Amino acid sequence: MLANILVALVAALHLGFLYLEMIAWDRPLGRKVFRTTPEFSLASKALAANQGLYNGFLVAGLIWGVWLGDEGFAIKAFFLGCVIVAGLFGAATVNQRIAYVQSMPAALALIALRLGV
Repeated sequence: MLANILVALVAALHLGFLYLEMIAWDRPLGRKVFRTTPEFSLASKALAANQGLYNGFLVAGLIWGVWLGDEGFAIKAFFLGCVIVAGLFGAATVNQRIAYVQSMPAALALIALRLGV
């Protein structure tokens, strides 16, 4: 039960990232969250939308795993692993805080999933 709640929270985080990257990227909220200038956000809007779409795929996979319940263990583990790797890559290439915002919650959910709690 706890694992499914944590997986759903990770999905909710990525739904928020989807919104920020696909809709709010070149608006004040998106620029504030990602610390970008109006010029940069306008120039990189298509790239950000692409990132947001990928976050949507992560959301879909995580929710699919939760919907399947115990039968979705492998699906949840796979998509949580994808989130962890993406967060670590982002931390290594963009900003270390990504590891805390993205990878850490997914790692905690994966631990809970593995422990069966």
